[in-house]
Amino acid sequence: AEIDSVNEWVYNTINHGVYKTGLAETQDAYEKVAYQVFESLDRVEGILSKSDYLVANTLTEADLRLWTTIVRFDPVYHGIFKYSLKSIEKDYPHILKWARRIYQIPGAGETVNMEHIKGLYWHALVQINPKGIIPIGNGPNLAEPKIV
Repeated sequence: AEIDSVNEWVYNTINHGVYKTGLAETQDAYEKVAYQVFESLDRVEGILSKSDYLVANTLTEADLRLWTTIVRFDPVYHGIFKYSLKSIEKDYPHILKWARRIYQIPGAGETVNMEHIKGLYWHALVQINPKGIIPIGNGPNLAEPKIV
């Protein structure tokens, strides 16, 4: 039940929230959802300041569902969806440590191909990035320092 509850608010305000902000058609719509995303990231930061994982201090589906968005947040969503207010690397130390912990689980890091991820977003969203320019940099180094 707790996992389902976390999944619901994480999906609505972070996983799907980044897309609602990125594809907003008005300033008001953008700001409303952007602030909701950051409020939820603040909530996650608070949880992870007291626990290694989101639910019951053990890796669960809730962590993995959020992790896929967090891995993309700085290198993709921060720029293309205009999330310039805060970044995972600079403003959310507990989320960053948590993301590293999951990335460093054997096999998890190998599922992340950041060049492919960046190319997909920056080329597919022609209305946002008509020239297809892919920014340099891949966000925070999740492989170091060692957590696992």
